[in-house]
Amino acid sequence: MRLILLTALWLCLSISVRCEDDSEEATVTEELDESAPENPEEITYVSPTPKGHIYFAEHFDVPEEFEAKWVRSQAKKDGADEEIAKYDGKWAVEGLLKDGLKGDLGLVLKSKAKHAAISASLDRPFVFTNKPLIVQYDVTFQNGQECGGAYIKLLTQETGMRLSQFTDKTPYTIMFGPDKCGNDHKLHFIFQHKNPKDGSYSEKHAKKPNTRLDEYFKDGKPHLYTLMIHPDNTFDVSVDYKIVNKGTLLEDFSPPVNPPAEIDDPEDSKPDDWDEREKIADPDAKKPDDWDENEPEQVPDADATKPDGWLDDEPEMIPDPSAEKPEDWDEDMDGTWEAPLINNPSCESAPGCGVWKAPMKANPKFKGKWRAPMIDNPNYRGRWRPRRIPNPDFFEDKHPFNMASIGAIGLELWSMSDNILFDNFIITDDKIVSEQWAAETFDLKRNLVDRDQESVVQRLMNYTNKNPWLWAVYVIVVGLPLVLIFTFCCNSQEKQDAARAALAKKTDDAVEDDEGAEEAVQNEEESEAVPQLEGDDEEVNDDEDAKEDDEDAEGLEDAPASEEPVVEKGTRRRVRKD
Repeated sequence: MRLILLTALWLCLSISVRCEDDSEEATVTEELDESAPENPEEITYVSPTPKGHIYFAEHFDVPEEFEAKWVRSQAKKDGADEEIAKYDGKWAVEGLLKDGLKGDLGLVLKSKAKHAAISASLDRPFVFTNKPLIVQYDVTFQNGQECGGAYIKLLTQETGMRLSQFTDKTPYTIMFGPDKCGNDHKLHFIFQHKNPKDGSYSEKHAKKPNTRLDEYFKDGKPHLYTLMIHPDNTFDVSVDYKIVNKGTLLEDFSPPVNPPAEIDDPEDSKPDDWDEREKIADPDAKKPDDWDENEPEQVPDADATKPDGWLDDEPEMIPDPSAEKPEDWDEDMDGTWEAPLINNPSCESAPGCGVWKAPMKANPKFKGKWRAPMIDNPNYRGRWRPRRIPNPDFFEDKHPFNMASIGAIGLELWSMSDNILFDNFIITDDKIVSEQWAAETFDLKRNLVDRDQESVVQRLMNYTNKNPWLWAVYVIVVGLPLVLIFTFCCNSQEKQDAARAALAKKTDDAVEDDEGAEEAVQNEEESEAVPQLEGDDEEVNDDEDAKEDDEDAEGLEDAPASEEPVVEKGTRRRVRKD
């Protein structure tokens, strides 16, 4: 116990010294650097500078550069009503509505239920050769998302491209990003594949991710979307650095990149005599003469009798006598008023009311409609299929990665939610570049949001990890009381055991460990209970001695068990010689 207390005292002194040292260090730091920020946990954001192989990078932190770089569409959507055909959705450059970094701006879709389109040219076209394509940006649904998309389109490089006429019909190479309407949550990855035979393009849609996507649309936090396509035709899609979809361009898209080598002959037809029926009704079977199809399935029970007390003249329901016609009831408009029906109170004590009918029972004569038994069809030829012929449109493209070059990036959207913030676009062929870009932009933004939303326990754990000496404080504050309680309980148990042993010894009660010893002592006392007496003068035969013996015997019966054992009546007593 003393050792525990000394250990605890030593820990307290050590922590006190540590705290004093930290306080002195903090004081010195404050004196040396008066310009340090008041909140050491403040996250400082600096607009990143693109480095490495970059085809496009945009952080939107300089509104003037944004206006010079991005082009709002002035076109109209084909096939839409004149009132909604124009791309008049509003775009703005601003920060997050809450938990935003100082100086960090993004592209915000301000309007809802309007078509909106905006685009920008790449610094240099991306050509699909022997390097991967990496596309990355982050999205924040600040007001959630009811119905609409937040995907981007990588527009196909064309001569004389006019971004001011960017519409849904503008050719694109890749479409990528989140989309939702109702309970349908999607993360698009669509690419345009060129048919090597006729030069036509068709959309290829990646399989759906197995991960749930609904939280990204409603939590109000920034989420980082990354697409990587490799020259070996593999791809992976990640959200917040977690891969949610991956596969190959050749196998995991619908419709598939390469058509089948054979197809059903469209001119082939099933012969008229082709019988696909595996079973037929037996043509030789006949209905038995005693088969009556008119017998009902159930008939009234002829053995049933009406219960005694049945009230034939009482209806089950009667008009409510307490009901009254409403004052505003107009019989010309509402018809004749009738009181609502209630259960007949006279029927509550009776077995039933109204016309009695015998209960129905199964008809033993019922057989139903007769049908001939089924037998194997002797003319069965199996299920007909058209013959297979070589596919005239067959081709095999082993390198679908070689897509059309990308010349611009654009957002062409329609959304029922506003204030959708896009930020930190980057297109590169180097994974390290994209990760560094995210570390300088998205990671800082997300850390601030998570820190503001984390609980007190999480903040305490983070602070403790930065100051490990606090673990010693937790050990003393939490561990020392537990040790003291445990020690006190153990000591109390030992004292209780000792007290019980002392009480058993005092009252001569038998205990488990003393049973053998008690038996030996009893045998020894019995052997010494009647010693050999010497001399007649030592005997006491008069009445007084006998009387004294009786008194002694009575006194011994009342004496405690710890006194000398009582000599049985009839034995001789040994007395001390004078």
